[in-house]
Amino acid sequence: MVRIVMSTHASPRSAESGPASGRKRIKPHQLVIAIGCFMGVFTLVSGVLPLITGWHTEKTPSREVFDGIPGPLQVAFYTVIPAMLVWGAFAFADRVKNWERGAPDRRRTTSKNIKRDSAAGVMHSMIYFGFLVLLGVTTVLEIDHQMPVDLKFLHGRVYLAYSFIADLAGVVFLVGIIWAVVRRYVQRPYRIRIKTKPEHALILGTFFLVGVTGFFAEAFRIALFARPGYEKWSFIGYPLSQLFDGLSVDRLDFWHQVSWIAHVVSFLLFLAILPITMLRHMFTSPLNMYLKDRQRPKGAMKAMPNLTETSLETFGASVVEDFTWKQLLDTDACTMCGRCTSVCPAHATGKPLDPREIVLKTGEVMAASAAHGHVSPPIGTDGEITISSSSLFERITAEEVWSCTTCKACDEICPVNIEILDKILDMRRYLSLMESNFPGELGTAYRAMENQGNPWGINQGERGDWANDLDGVTVVSPGQPLTAEYLYWVGCAGSFDDKNKKVTQAMAKLLRRAGIDVAILGPSEMCTGDSARRSGNEYLFQMLAMPNIEMLDGMGVRKIIAQCPHCFNTLKNEYPQLGGNYEVIHHTQLLENLIDSGKLDVSRASLEERITYHDSCYLGRHNDVYLAPRKVVGSIKGLEVVEMQRNGTKGMCCGAGGARMWMEESIGTKVNDERALEALSTGASRVATACPFCYIMLDDGVKAAGVEEDQVKVADIAIHLLDAIEAGERALATQRAPLAPAAPSDN
Repeated sequence: MVRIVMSTHASPRSAESGPASGRKRIKPHQLVIAIGCFMGVFTLVSGVLPLITGWHTEKTPSREVFDGIPGPLQVAFYTVIPAMLVWGAFAFADRVKNWERGAPDRRRTTSKNIKRDSAAGVMHSMIYFGFLVLLGVTTVLEIDHQMPVDLKFLHGRVYLAYSFIADLAGVVFLVGIIWAVVRRYVQRPYRIRIKTKPEHALILGTFFLVGVTGFFAEAFRIALFARPGYEKWSFIGYPLSQLFDGLSVDRLDFWHQVSWIAHVVSFLLFLAILPITMLRHMFTSPLNMYLKDRQRPKGAMKAMPNLTETSLETFGASVVEDFTWKQLLDTDACTMCGRCTSVCPAHATGKPLDPREIVLKTGEVMAASAAHGHVSPPIGTDGEITISSSSLFERITAEEVWSCTTCKACDEICPVNIEILDKILDMRRYLSLMESNFPGELGTAYRAMENQGNPWGINQGERGDWANDLDGVTVVSPGQPLTAEYLYWVGCAGSFDDKNKKVTQAMAKLLRRAGIDVAILGPSEMCTGDSARRSGNEYLFQMLAMPNIEMLDGMGVRKIIAQCPHCFNTLKNEYPQLGGNYEVIHHTQLLENLIDSGKLDVSRASLEERITYHDSCYLGRHNDVYLAPRKVVGSIKGLEVVEMQRNGTKGMCCGAGGARMWMEESIGTKVNDERALEALSTGASRVATACPFCYIMLDDGVKAAGVEEDQVKVADIAIHLLDAIEAGERALATQRAPLAPAAPSDN
């Protein structure tokens, strides 16, 4: 595991490091230049050295480098290629200088990477690894060329295997290129079609020329040397050479040189476009993929200092330099595949947001504002677009930023681990804290959280009213130590929303059945601050979170049950940033444990219905909890469980995350209406949720579709489970009831 930190920014740590801090460190862009110069010099020396040593092997089968290629062409090769390598290094270094403008970010390398689109993954792997093997084949030939006669290895069976592997790699590479051409210009899926540019044709055309000219150069070489039998291992070049039977030696020699020159020129074109077009992602994407691991949980936002004590003068991101170097590397690592676009619920329902555009527009601003010279944008742009500063909002609008539901679908599906959500949340922090540029409805929620301790704006004294008619629910005050094993964190929705009060009551009944005492804070519980933080208002988040942490620590709380995934995520992943460390479990996870251990008896739980489960974004993609809710549903006898088309990691958001719960949705189709229609399309008579926001949104969406509760019941898993248990008990009671005596006859 390798830790990487890159930034030209000064940091407190560097200031405190004493005399050692005076030492100059090699900057990443300098390392790129050094590598490029080394490769150029190595290539140049590899051309000169054999002229001095004169090492040639007489063993067969083997092959001499530049067989049939005249000396002047060899000189040109060893002159132009090194020059292009050095030029490319300097051009690429300019891009790296842009990344260095970002703030520090500690990263560890990771070997974990998941490709969500298997077909596209295979296609890209064929191109990428096919090209790498071909490059390796050429390098091996050159290395053998430099070796003394006794150390040369490319002869005999080794050469035969070498020939076979070279042709196999060429076939794989060309098939991948043809597949890419068909996909982009024939099949033309929406996410690719809307971003196809002329440079895509240039890149694919260059690769195609590299592959085809390589095979023709090989075929003419084999034909020129009378097609020796051992060359049959070149299973493409050898049959192709048969096409040239009957040509004179002079004509074969001429066409061999022409095809070789074409092959070299196509490779030079590759080197020329590599650092200035999106082809650079051959290097930047793998780098980005293996810098995935970060020093915070998956569901946590970046930590900020205590805003009442900090000396910072600006918060969030408004200019390129406010992002970290990793966030800027993201913009050059983007492959423009559009998978993020294809899964974005905001984009799918007609909102201004396109996650891919957030990345590309950031890259455009970064490139246009580079102080060290011209740097090309991530992909070709409209010539009429002008960027006059490093402000992100030169290209990104507030409407785009506020359309996001923070569902994390874009981050989850990205094949090269680009972190789009972090960029949006950083810009929200700037808009909210520095500009007060947020939707008006959000201001109402802010005031309610600040004055009432919850976004619903309801008196805190009513927070525990849901438990008035329930036995076994203990309300503890902050001054009392917690004696129960778990504190039940009900959350604002579970305390104040009429639908979700039923969830809380159902969960309390299930816990009582399992023999677990329920302890709640009642009026002392305040909002965790999730909506405040996800909408960029870090000040309000800290104002809510710090008293909560002080209260929980004072009571000695260690284990917390949360029924809201937003509370679950905040308590588990973000409160530790402020010193609050607790063992937090979601109510579906606890129910799974209670069922597995036998503490909660579901042996008679039964419902003869069809049910579909909706994945909560903050339970699923933010915390990787997918199986626990499904196992709870699966424990109910008689239920037919069906999945929606978009489920699991690709599940569609309900539309309420990222504080969208408190904002009006006036553009396009409502996200919850879209998701509700998908749930109804399964033919399910019940829809299960595991989040209070999802419950509200899907229930509203189902009703908006004209379907009432007696037709399709939307409810939390706890309600469905309690319904099943009680239905099973009623069925058992009916079976045990004695038969009623027959009525006396009139006869």
